[in-house]
Amino acid sequence: MNILVTGATKGIGKAIVEELVDLGQVFIAGRNEDALKALGFDYCACDLCDKSEILCDFILKKQINVLINNAGEYVYGGIDSMDDCSIERIYSTNLIAPTKLISTVVPLMKKNGWGRIINIGSISGVMGEANASLYSASKAGLLGLTKALALELAEYNITVNTINPGWVETDLGINSIEESNFSKEEIVECIPQKRFVKPQEVAKLVRYLLSDDAKGITGQGINLCAGLSVGI
Repeated sequence: MNILVTGATKGIGKAIVEELVDLGQVFIAGRNEDALKALGFDYCACDLCDKSEILCDFILKKQINVLINNAGEYVYGGIDSMDDCSIERIYSTNLIAPTKLISTVVPLMKKNGWGRIINIGSISGVMGEANASLYSASKAGLLGLTKALALELAEYNITVNTINPGWVETDLGINSIEESNFSKEEIVECIPQKRFVKPQEVAKLVRYLLSDDAKGITGQGINLCAGLSVGI
């Protein structure tokens, strides 16, 4: 496998890289070149908001056949407080860039008769999140993309799935709490399992979806959210 993980330097992305290192050649991408270098993998430094074409060229050069779209942006605030820059940045990073990367990698996968595409979405794209409408909408878009592409690519032995984490113990998760009107304790109280998901749980699910045992799973949005999507 030639595996590309975007947003690979911390949180869920870093956990995925560490989990998949024995499955093939792992390539990583992110904005912070120093952090990428520190991980010791072949990397591509770019901002997916406005430089996704750099990573598209990297995909072709490295003959990627497993794409993990993990990089994402989160912004908290009412829709009436969102400026054009915020709107364009979150959609570009969370939905448009992954679509461009998929468009680039699919011909390689079709040629080889095999491929795996995994998008890291969010439970907010399944349920909606007040004051995070841009984030919720962009992640919901990934689910629609996943379903349609699964149908489009099934005959080529290419699977497409999205993992929807709930609250995860990452810098992004903690920072989003700080931006909200709630404390960590209040949020935990609303989660049925009364805990945050660990990044390693997401990484192990990614590993399973890459395995031959999971070849029949495609077009799915898998909620890994400690029961948050079920109710309280």
